[in-house]
Amino acid sequence: MNTIKTENGMQLCQENCGQRHRAVFNDRPLRRITNAALFSIVAVAAITLSIVAEPAQAQVGQAIKNVVLVHGAFADGSGWEAVANILKKDGYTVSVVQHPETSFAEDIKFTKAVIDRQSGPVVLVGHSYGGHVITEAGNDPKVAALVYIAAFAPDAGESPAKIEQDVPPATKGIKPTGDGYFYIDPAVFHADFCADVPEAKATFMAESQVLFSADSFTSPIKTPAWKSKPSWYMVATADRSINPEQERMMAKRMNAKTIEVNSSHVAYISHPKETAKLIEQAATSAPVKQ
Repeated sequence: MNTIKTENGMQLCQENCGQRHRAVFNDRPLRRITNAALFSIVAVAAITLSIVAEPAQAQVGQAIKNVVLVHGAFADGSGWEAVANILKKDGYTVSVVQHPETSFAEDIKFTKAVIDRQSGPVVLVGHSYGGHVITEAGNDPKVAALVYIAAFAPDAGESPAKIEQDVPPATKGIKPTGDGYFYIDPAVFHADFCADVPEAKATFMAESQVLFSADSFTSPIKTPAWKSKPSWYMVATADRSINPEQERMMAKRMNAKTIEVNSSHVAYISHPKETAKLIEQAATSAPVKQ
């Protein structure tokens, strides 16, 4: 059987030479067509992959793992212990602000210092007067969500004093010291501040209460963070320190996701599970830029 050698060195049988030669002579054009087809397939695949991948790149939400807790008036950060323990067990990094309640500016400074130390986005939580603090401090770019627990949520130009004046609370036990501070009369502390905690605990809370400055109580908000950040609110329906109707009003006007619990003013102490659950809802649903 004779063979012939082609230009590219391939050897073919002479038998059926015409057909085989055509196959050989058309080899290069066929490669060009095949290469072009492969290039088109690869290009289409690349475009398809980019389209499929695009939604993941466009996601703006993820679980927030940093929680900063801000206490209210007449108290300190130790009241957050039960809530903090639940959050830490669930994998959150928890920081508790110990602001002095000596002035609104100082309390903002202490809160911002704690926010600055966080490694990423923050859920900022405030109880009572702590809500006033987070309403201003929450403008920090690290803050992704605000949670109010039976708390003041003033608008621009409002203060806790203004809110209390508009719709007074049930308590009459807040007294001035005569040198620019306030305290709660120990005789009504349990009934008006923490009616649903054990009496012995309430007695110690009254004895260890932190004096609350008039400056903290009367300083107005400049820029409410809740106007630009998503908010959650827990209404304490048996609250005698902030009128529950005011709590509902504040929650409604800032379009907060709201729950209600049958609780005294210290809902975060008497209802730690519900409080932690609300905080975790904020952490898992607030939008965060990637």
